[in-house]
Amino acid sequence: MGRRVPGAQAIVPDARANALASSPRQTFVLFPALTLFSQILARRIAIHGYGVPLMVAGYLLYRGAGRYREAHHAGPRGSATPPDRLLTTGPYAYTRNPMYLGHLLFLTGLVVTSRSPVALLCFLWQLVRLSDRVRVDEQRLETKFGDDHRAYVARVPRWFI
Repeated sequence: MGRRVPGAQAIVPDARANALASSPRQTFVLFPALTLFSQILARRIAIHGYGVPLMVAGYLLYRGAGRYREAHHAGPRGSATPPDRLLTTGPYAYTRNPMYLGHLLFLTGLVVTSRSPVALLCFLWQLVRLSDRVRVDEQRLETKFGDDHRAYVARVPRWFI
């Protein structure tokens, strides 16, 4: 997963491993490819169109919320750095995690469309991973924004309920 750089004390992560660790690449590229590959191996390529609208809606929610966040200067891309300000408008007025919700909607659509156990495992993996990330994010946001964040949490659901 990494390589040692001559003269360096640490192992430098392999760019390919980092690319695959990215949530968007996992959700929107790697997991659909794994699902399709598993269906090819099983000689069972099934596409049930009912899930396609969920996939489209999930991807559009993810992209739209990301663009909204960037347009409102609420922090850099990714989750490593907390946002510069608390964003409570637009899609963030309906769910505290619209980008993560987009991932989960897309993967729900993938499960419905493919009816694949691989897609279901990918969904469960990302659900656990993103839920853990949300808990960490919320702790950082509460530390940074205090009462404003607590008021936001009280009025806006984590996901959509």
